[in-house]
Amino acid sequence: QVQLVESGGGLVQPGGSLRLSCAASGIMFSMYTMNWYRQAPGNQRELVATITTGGNTYYADSVKGRFTISRDNHKNTVYLQMNSLKPEDTAVYYCNAVFHSLAYWGQGTQVTVSP
Repeated sequence: QVQLVESGGGLVQPGGSLRLSCAASGIMFSMYTMNWYRQAPGNQRELVATITTGGNTYYADSVKGRFTISRDNHKNTVYLQMNSLKPEDTAVYYCNAVFHSLAYWGQGTQVTVSP
């Protein structure tokens, strides 16, 4: 049974930081490209960051320079370090694992950036 379990969300003031984690089980984690998506109310789900099996990374322009994605294949975990958070970063953040035609999603974790 495949599980992706996100954690680390919460309420933070503008300019603050949060670190999201996504622990995977039931997959050969090191073979999967890992993504973080987010979805704000009324908006489509958008890709925030990607890390490939080789460690290459991609960031949406809106988070470039503020967010950092990383992975620990020994712990089967992907992270999203979020710094200099803005109110517009408020959303549910989802972990996504992709290997060829296989794709799995976590349940999401809420991030709220508010004074």
